[in-house]
Amino acid sequence: MFDQQRSDSRVSLLLGLVAATAISLSCSNCAGYKWGDAKPKHLSTVHNLNVAMVENDTQIPRAAALATNCLIDAITRDGTYRVSRIDTADACLLTTLKKIEHRQARSTREDILRSEELEMAAHLNWSLVDARNPTKVLASGTSRGSTRFFVDPNLQTANQTALGDAIKRAAEGVIAGVSEGF
Repeated sequence: MFDQQRSDSRVSLLLGLVAATAISLSCSNCAGYKWGDAKPKHLSTVHNLNVAMVENDTQIPRAAALATNCLIDAITRDGTYRVSRIDTADACLLTTLKKIEHRQARSTREDILRSEELEMAAHLNWSLVDARNPTKVLASGTSRGSTRFFVDPNLQTANQTALGDAIKRAAEGVIAGVSEGF
């Protein structure tokens, strides 16, 4: 009887291994994933991007430099394109920081007009143009990045930190639009 149970457990272990192997082999195609670039077809010839200095339509000082650095960082992290000078680039990314919005996310319990937490949103308009023919627009769009921050005694520092985070999120949206098409 003991040998019968031992034999049954071996058979069930063997069947479990066979089932696990079958499942792993059937899932090996990774649901349509393919190696290589995931960039849109119309950008298949673009390999090197030049990032022009972001145009700043807001009144926030140094926001253009911050946005330009965030775009370059996002391109580098994404890895689909290489950042290059204008003379060796296939396309140029032109971006405008249109506006920075502030909204109240949460108020204090005693006074609904007194903010406890704020939400900041950065809006970027972008277009990808051919480096040889700047009138030819390859892709364009808008991106919005938002973040929340608490109102504390040093509101200026909290606001500046949140600005960097909101612009970083908007820049990641721009690069997703360029590298993935959405």
